[in-house]
Parts: sequence; C-alpha cells; structure tokens
Amino acid sequence: MTKYGVIVGSIRKNSYSLGVAEALVAGLPADAEVTYFDIASLPLYNQDLDANSPKEYEDFRKLVSEQDAFIIVTPEHNRSVPAALKNALDIASRPWGQNVWAGKPVLPASQSIAGLGGVVAHHVLRNTLDFLDMVVMHQPELYIGNTMDLADEGGKITNEGTKKFLAESAAQYNDFVLKVLG
Repeated sequence: MTKYGVIVGSIRKNSYSLGVAEALVAGLPADAEVTYFDIASLPLYNQDLDANSPKEYEDFRKLVSEQDAFIIVTPEHNRSVPAALKNALDIASRPWGQNVWAGKPVLPASQSIAGLGGVVAHHVLRNTLDFLDMVVMHQPELYIGNTMDLADEGGKITNEGTKKFLAESAAQYNDFVLKVLG
C-alpha cells in the first residue's frame, strides 16, 4: 500500500485546487492511503527557530517523512505559488541538510479560473520541487484552466472530461511512483 500525501496550495474554503486534488485522488488505487495536509495553520518558517523548532514544524516534517509520494495542486497567485504552499515546502526542507522531501515522487498540478491554467505557478512549483530533490513526474502536464467552468460552487470538479483526464493522470502517476519506489 502506497502512502500519498496531498497538499493543496489554496487555503480558501471551496477551493478549486482542492476539487482538482480530489479528482486526482479518485484515480489512485482503492488501497492507496491518502492524507490531506493542513498547511493553513503552519507558522511562518523562520531559520532562527531551527535550533528549537516549534511543535507545528516538527509534526509537519514527521508527517511529510511518513509519506511515500505527493500530489501538490496549486492556484496561481501573482504569477507564483501561494505563500502557504511555499511556507510548507520551506518548513519540511529545513534545517539545512535535513530535507524530508528528498527522493519522494511528486505530481504537480496547477489550476486557474483563467485560460492559462496557472502555468507560471506550475513552473515555479516545479523549480522548487526539483531543488528539493523530489522526483517530479513531468508528463502529462496538469495545467487546468477555466476551473470555474469545470466545477460547482463548492469547488468540486463536475466536468466529466476533466474528471476522466485527472483520474487517468493519477493512475499514470501511481505507475510512476511504483517504478520510482522500486
């Protein structure tokens, strides 16, 4: 059984990013163990605290280390990733030399209510994931545009073609994860 951590960059209620994440998770095997991470309440990363990290940092790092693989879905905020997502990535990559993301497979996805699907945020995220030494699945590229037209008011993806595409992408990702984990 593979343990998948799911991180949604948007902390907004009824987030379209959460809807995309849920549609991806629907394509994972039935026996996959899926944990959605709460990143909204993490204190801002501060290197001065590395010697005596807050409990929230330690708990988050432990949870990250316990996962086999990750799905990360981000919206685009000002041509980048949201602050909460960047903060979470920073917390689990520090203190220097204790990066718990390293070697873990990851499926990045982005979404936007605009037609470009958060492509810039997606590439900012990929650059960070590569630097963190994660094993990024680069194909298919998951830029989901016009999400407002693909989802209901609660953020849940309702467009059948999009749901099918995301589920099939997650099934491909599961195969990728199994190869990476050997």
